[in-house]
Amino acid sequence: MKETAMKLLKLACVAVLVGLPCLATAESLRCPGGIVAEGDSRLSVIYKCGQPVLTDTYCAPVYYGGTLNVVPEPFASAVVPCQQIEQWLYERGPGDLMATVFLRSGVVQSIVYGRQPR
Repeated sequence: MKETAMKLLKLACVAVLVGLPCLATAESLRCPGGIVAEGDSRLSVIYKCGQPVLTDTYCAPVYYGGTLNVVPEPFASAVVPCQQIEQWLYERGPGDLMATVFLRSGVVQSIVYGRQPR
């Protein structure tokens, strides 16, 4: 019974971790080759928008279940595997806001607009 509870806790931590980039409202990105939206593949984004200006990949932090406290290393790596998040930055031209596309497992999770990358 206790092992089942620990597995559920681990799953809950992963669910929180996976959902963090999705907190932004659903956006789409209009490109010369079409419109990119949540759920599109990495290949689809490159086909529609071309190569991004900048890219970054990072390991999303792991949080204690039900809290906003980050699990410190090396405990986080031992309990929950790292979830790689990719950020692709697109400059859309003069007068337009830059678009940052967040991908997890090769799939668009969210698109955020801003004057500068965060």
